[in-house]
Amino acid sequence: MKKTPLNSQQLREVQRKLQNAGSLFTRPWSGTLGERPEPVGRFGERYFAMTEDVTGHLYTADHSNKHVLLYGLLLVAAGVSLYFLAGSLATIVVLFGDSRVLDALTSTIVLSANAAVLVGSVLIFTDLFLLLPSRRRGPLVACDDPVNRHVTVVLTAYNDELSIGESVRDFAAHPLVRRVIVVDNNSEDRTSEVAASAGAIVVVEKEPGYGKCVFRALTEGLAQTDTDLTLLCEGDMTFRAFDIDKFMSYIPHAEIVNGTRIVEQLRERDTQLTTFMYYGNFAVGKLLEAKYLGQGTFTDVGTTYKLCRNSALRRLLPVLDPRVNLEFNAHFLDTALKHRFSLVECPITFHKRWGVSKGGNVDNRKALGVGLQMIKGIVFSWN
Repeated sequence: MKKTPLNSQQLREVQRKLQNAGSLFTRPWSGTLGERPEPVGRFGERYFAMTEDVTGHLYTADHSNKHVLLYGLLLVAAGVSLYFLAGSLATIVVLFGDSRVLDALTSTIVLSANAAVLVGSVLIFTDLFLLLPSRRRGPLVACDDPVNRHVTVVLTAYNDELSIGESVRDFAAHPLVRRVIVVDNNSEDRTSEVAASAGAIVVVEKEPGYGKCVFRALTEGLAQTDTDLTLLCEGDMTFRAFDIDKFMSYIPHAEIVNGTRIVEQLRERDTQLTTFMYYGNFAVGKLLEAKYLGQGTFTDVGTTYKLCRNSALRRLLPVLDPRVNLEFNAHFLDTALKHRFSLVECPITFHKRWGVSKGGNVDNRKALGVGLQMIKGIVFSWN
């Protein structure tokens, strides 16, 4: 453990954060210095690492993930790419005769590729076999069943007149659903009218963009005082209400349950998710898993369907950037893991959408662009 002195302003900020997180503890925290709130499973661990002692110091747990595996994989990938480049140059030399310049350049590239693969392999081995075992030494599996099991469902919608009514009725009929809120992202058709007639509370988000719409939906769910859980979904009938029971089985073990469509037996044959999108999504999920090795297993970074504890949303929303557009779900997961929220995946059914796809699944070319933006955000920055 590291011990870092705090000034009075920092102490007040820690007190404020702990008080705001009171719903994670078995009893309210009074704000008294040195008092240790009793944690519920793993969800209080992050705040144990921020509990001050009476001397005015902040203890910070030294369990940060340095992304060693991620950098190792990137170096190996760079090395393999250099091998291909060297092979291409060697082919040119063979076809067009001897060239000392090309020959020397090829040798330099091969040496660079060898170095990248070697260093990357060492980093991968170090993280998997030396660092990961110590990183996984933590509390037992959390089991914190929510006292209030009712949920507020928030559906994003854009020109979903054909599907939104049936989607609202599907979710509203589930016994755990307290209300359905539809966030209409400036639709040009009768989406709002159809949603309202089906019994939904309709909110119009005038700022265009998928990230803006999802952020507004989560904000609306958090604002409901009679539910502690917010279920985020889309109103295009690709997801169904009967999966709520699965989410409720997983939520005792995490603060956020993310749905995954990467289960072949649970997806219909005629969805907009092509084979390229299916495996590309899986690959980016594994990249995210490599970045946060030891924090979870991730296979789907593009699904909207997820269940969140409001106590987690209250702390997560301020650090999310709604300007991130079609790749917002990957940004959501990356940011949550960066701030050490507990996440778990839940297999969900995936159905053919009603109407025309308007997001990143329009075609493989657009999906590739969204996927590259996700990789850029995960590896470098979302700014």
